[in-house]
Amino acid sequence: MTYPQRMLVENLAWSDEISIRDPAYFQRLASNQRPNVLWIGCSDSRVPEAVTRAMPGEIFVHRNIANLVGEHDDSLASVLEYAIVVLRVQHIVVCGHHCCGGVQAALRPPAAALPNVNRRIDPIRRLAALHAAELRLLQGFGERADRLAELNVLAQVQALHAMPLVQSAQPHVQIHGWIFSMHDGRLKALAHPEWALNETADAHEAAG
Repeated sequence: MTYPQRMLVENLAWSDEISIRDPAYFQRLASNQRPNVLWIGCSDSRVPEAVTRAMPGEIFVHRNIANLVGEHDDSLASVLEYAIVVLRVQHIVVCGHHCCGGVQAALRPPAAALPNVNRRIDPIRRLAALHAAELRLLQGFGERADRLAELNVLAQVQALHAMPLVQSAQPHVQIHGWIFSMHDGRLKALAHPEWALNETADAHEAAG
């Protein structure tokens, strides 16, 4: 059995399990989607939005190499527009991760065999140059790459805050920057001057 064939078999088991547990589930799922969150994540196979235990219909998703928010990225722009204008999401999560191949590649010389990837991650190369002094203080390539992944998330959060569509969104959209650790499977909210207080308040409210 090939892996795609196995995927189809597993899908049958998954749909049967849900239908037995909740016979009306797929009828409700087909009627509409009302996600509360837009997830902008990395294409990396190890970091699906399923790490939050989200079910189908709960999260609107855009994924790309190194979870970038590109100013001229039509795919992202259309997803963002639909999420805000039509779905009226209340939260946008930019989720990066440690051990990110795109971020690691940005710390190495461009690979001749990957011209599209090189072009895609050029903003991360510029970000690495901007934070070169901080990165040089870290021990080892892995630590530098993981810190750059965090800085990259914060840069994408800033980029979203600057977008007119986000600024004019009604209702107001909260933007969250998260990092996923491959080492323990945990998500961590990253501090940022513009929104750290809101993030902390939200976390305390949820816990309390």
